[in-house]
Amino acid sequence: MLKVGLTGGIASGKSVVGEMLAALGAHLLQADALAHDLMRPGDDVYREVIRCFGAGILNTDGTVNRARLAEAAFGHAGQPSRIQELNKIVHPVVVERQDAWMEEVGRKNPHAVAIVEAALILEAGAVKHFDRLLVVTCRSEQRIERWAARVKVDLETARGEVTRRMAAQLPDEEKIKAADYVIDNSGSLDATGKQAEEVYRKLVADEAKTQES
Repeated sequence: MLKVGLTGGIASGKSVVGEMLAALGAHLLQADALAHDLMRPGDDVYREVIRCFGAGILNTDGTVNRARLAEAAFGHAGQPSRIQELNKIVHPVVVERQDAWMEEVGRKNPHAVAIVEAALILEAGAVKHFDRLLVVTCRSEQRIERWAARVKVDLETARGEVTRRMAAQLPDEEKIKAADYVIDNSGSLDATGKQAEEVYRKLVADEAKTQES
């Protein structure tokens, strides 16, 4: 089995690329969904997040309001970011669950390409858990436009939020240096799809080589 980390900056198109690779035959886990699952009321991570960030991040039904948590973690204007504090709570458990998922995939299919899509693989020091690292990139202005469309806000609001969140991530240049493969998602979906097909062929070949060695 080949373990692949799929990462990239905010609104770069990681999920789109992940879905393309899954359609080609890869097994895919989205770390964001895993982290969201850990925020369920009663979970240890949930309790620790509430302890650190307060009950103000909760909805009336006791569930975590992700927008409020993001606001508290990334910091208001003039206030320091607390994202590292949040990451220290969530990341160790997420990485542990990711590893368990990849091991389970490998038991079921020893020739699988198992992909974990996560925004902070490098920042969390989790790259060592993977055999290959795939980075998705796009132009800076595209991130803003895509974020604005995703959360339905104006471009200036999106620009501020993207800038704030990017401050907690390594720049694309650093991620590209660490990557085994890079997909440029600046063009059309067809162009991205062709790159995904080429990368998947290489990943399948890489997996076959691991069986030979």
